[in-house]
Amino acid sequence: MPELGFMTTETPAGLLLILVVGLVVGSFLNVVILRLPIMMQAQWRKDCRELLACEPEPASEPFNLATPGSHCPACQTPIKPWHNVPVLSWLILRGRCSYCQSKISSRYPLVELASGIASVVVATQFEWGSQLALALVFTWSLLCLTLIDWDHQLLPDDITLPLLWLGLMANFWGIFTDLESAVLGAVLGYGILWSVYWIFKLLTKKEGMGYGDFKLLAALGAWLGWQALPMIILLSSLVGATIGIGLIVLKRLQRDQPMPFGPYLAAAGWLFLMMGDRLTQWSLY
Repeated sequence: MPELGFMTTETPAGLLLILVVGLVVGSFLNVVILRLPIMMQAQWRKDCRELLACEPEPASEPFNLATPGSHCPACQTPIKPWHNVPVLSWLILRGRCSYCQSKISSRYPLVELASGIASVVVATQFEWGSQLALALVFTWSLLCLTLIDWDHQLLPDDITLPLLWLGLMANFWGIFTDLESAVLGAVLGYGILWSVYWIFKLLTKKEGMGYGDFKLLAALGAWLGWQALPMIILLSSLVGATIGIGLIVLKRLQRDQPMPFGPYLAAAGWLFLMMGDRLTQWSLY
């Protein structure tokens, strides 16, 4: 089969294709970010009612990632397919519903744009093939986890655990690191934060982080190897502390108010994927 010359990340056509794919995936990520926490809360309520032998909740309309279709959050009018084009539709409609003229949050196109731009950045670092495809999945997953954790201080197992196993499977073939480093990275990633959690809890009687953070760092270790963990922990801690102090100074965050750690772990993990060797070299100076 002849090679398609334009299907490379070194050509404008190839990068444009990656950008479009990233924008479309970003649109789907908006759905996941909005609906997955609601679905999880509904499942928790159902489980609690069953455990406590309570009456089940009244039957309701199906609610999942596919149903109901995209609609205006204000008037519930279904969004027409041609009004659902990533970024462009929001710009053309000037950020308003075409039916009721209610404002539509700028966050939706920003997530799509972030997904598209990040996808192009990834494509400039990896050759066309399985490594690029996996790096894109890694990127999209981290973006999704970042925003869910920022909104709800929650890192869903539905994303972190498949991400962990996908990293181990990828490195079974040595795509990002060797399998031994990946397995050790997963074990140490979970174990390090688990230890920090319990030491902090014993000393302060407070919970400093959630178990989702352990699983996320384990997933990062599975993808990038145990060698990446010190830099990821250092970067995420420094950035998280700096932003936290800044928010407190600006009175946007109370001293005793919890702040999600997942976004900083995700950002540090993604940076290591993009420029791990350079980060390691800089840390030596």
